[in-house]
Amino acid sequence: MRTMPIHQRPASSRPAIDQVWAWLRQIGDPEIPVVSVVDLGIVREVAWSEDSGACRVTITPTYTGCPATAAIQSRIREELEKRGILRVDLRIRLSPPWTTDWLSPQARESLRAFGIAPPAGCAAEQIATILPVLASGIARAPVTCPHCGTNRTTPISQFGSTLCKALYRCLDCLEPFDYFKCH
Repeated sequence: MRTMPIHQRPASSRPAIDQVWAWLRQIGDPEIPVVSVVDLGIVREVAWSEDSGACRVTITPTYTGCPATAAIQSRIREELEKRGILRVDLRIRLSPPWTTDWLSPQARESLRAFGIAPPAGCAAEQIATILPVLASGIARAPVTCPHCGTNRTTPISQFGSTLCKALYRCLDCLEPFDYFKCH
């Protein structure tokens, strides 16, 4: 007896949307693999298309032109196909733009545990005061050292290991670290 592919099955026999979200939560970001694309806030929507029967996944890149976007799309497609979802409709939504406010508490803790300082403060609250700073990537709010926990840190460079990070140094433990820019 042959099993009918998921995209041809009736809606009642498709995996639940919550299950699809759980599968997507297992996909690490290509640049920071300890944080899932769901916890980063990149995956915005998951739904079944009634017209085509495809699983529609909408993502918002962390910034326009992010080089990891193609890799994220590929990993989403591979993960869902591995789970038997053969029709995947991947969409990119640029508006509203992604912001660090979309990081889950789990993402922030994973960044910290990995040695990357999570964004200081809230982008929505800082927008009026941080606009001049966004171009430089340097935070106005205190940046906590992910190694020793002090706020006695100083920026070294507006550019870190990736475009979304700046390089900081702790004045207490003297360790350098990446800071995930607040934007």
